[in-house]
Amino acid sequence: MNAAASRLAVGVLWLLHWLPLPVLAVLGNALGCALYRVAGSRRRIALRNLELCFPERTASEREALAREHFRWLARSLLERSLLWWSSEARLRRLIHVEGDVGLADRSDKPVMWLVPHFVGLDVAGVAEQLHVRKHAASIYQAQSNKVFDEVIRRGRLRFGRAEIFARQESSRPLIRCIRQGRPFFNLPDMDFGMQDAAFVPFFGVPAATLLAPSRMARALDMVVQPVVAEILPRGRGYRVRFLPPWSGFPSDDPMADALAMNRWIESEIERNPAQYLWVHKRFKTRPPGEPGLY
Repeated sequence: MNAAASRLAVGVLWLLHWLPLPVLAVLGNALGCALYRVAGSRRRIALRNLELCFPERTASEREALAREHFRWLARSLLERSLLWWSSEARLRRLIHVEGDVGLADRSDKPVMWLVPHFVGLDVAGVAEQLHVRKHAASIYQAQSNKVFDEVIRRGRLRFGRAEIFARQESSRPLIRCIRQGRPFFNLPDMDFGMQDAAFVPFFGVPAATLLAPSRMARALDMVVQPVVAEILPRGRGYRVRFLPPWSGFPSDDPMADALAMNRWIESEIERNPAQYLWVHKRFKTRPPGEPGLY
């Protein structure tokens, strides 16, 4: 997409933030139905992931789940307009926070928020900026489209209470922020290859799983608190759960920690399977000698 078309798309997205959330939800559901039909590559990835993770379900059940996922995914894309441009007061009304959101402010150790890739992920980032006094740090995937990259960065930093670092950059500035006591918004569940990763079961399938959450938490003496974001049905807003911090994590065994992390993510997916990011190739990297799964 060229720069002019990208700016037009951003302009349309900006206009959408004026709509009531229930109306935006209807539009998102309609867009999701259309995307399921036309986005063949992502549809096939989602169906393959669901086949691997839920082999006990019938093909029709998995297809229905994939269709529902695309509706939530499209909603999340359109509703980023609210997160990036709506007033702080409106967002406070829409985002319902549960649990100990103040842990990072009280803790004498830096806190690592473990935030798996549910489609409401960006809502969690806004929630912590609205409710946590300390400035947070996070990593993001830089976009090849410069217009979109700038909009995403500006949207995620709009409240001036966070700093984000591109994944391609050196980790030293991030480590420096954590050593200063800033909480770290960590996304632990994508396949980035085998750098600092190991094959750990995810729904029984070996998946390249980052060992960095365990190693970083141990090296920097961090408290690990899981956080899960959820889009509520019918435009009722969002729920972000700040769960109790894990005891015994990190341990002295990064592999065991990665397995415990994957099992927790599985349990959260079982609670809300349609909102997990199934369009990502979670099993792209394979053990030596194994054929590709996609």
